[in-house]
Amino acid sequence: MKKPPQLVIEPRFRITYGRQFAFGPGKATLMEHIEKTGSIAEAAKAMNMSYMRAWKLVKNLNSDRDAPLVETARGGRQRGGAKLTKTGGLVLQLYREIENQSMTATLSAQQTLAHLLQS
Repeated sequence: MKKPPQLVIEPRFRITYGRQFAFGPGKATLMEHIEKTGSIAEAAKAMNMSYMRAWKLVKNLNSDRDAPLVETARGGRQRGGAKLTKTGGLVLQLYREIENQSMTATLSAQQTLAHLLQS
């Protein structure tokens, strides 16, 4: 007997601030990988993304801001690296909190939708 498909609901928020700053699920995931690996190149690899694309996203995260979100160190013999700044960590944490709170707030509607689709 075939198992019924599972309903998956994933909130996807896009935060914009003026014309320069945009933050959404892709940048959040990139920041999580940077935090985990300490490397933009490794984060890009984990996401099947080109290094150039990841670097452009990091540059965008840091542009026109008093407090950058990702701190980078040049490569070479000492091997560079990247890490989230305190502000970057807070932005990521709050973004994930928004997602989690939205899931809690919509739980009743999610359950109703799952019931309707399973009928």
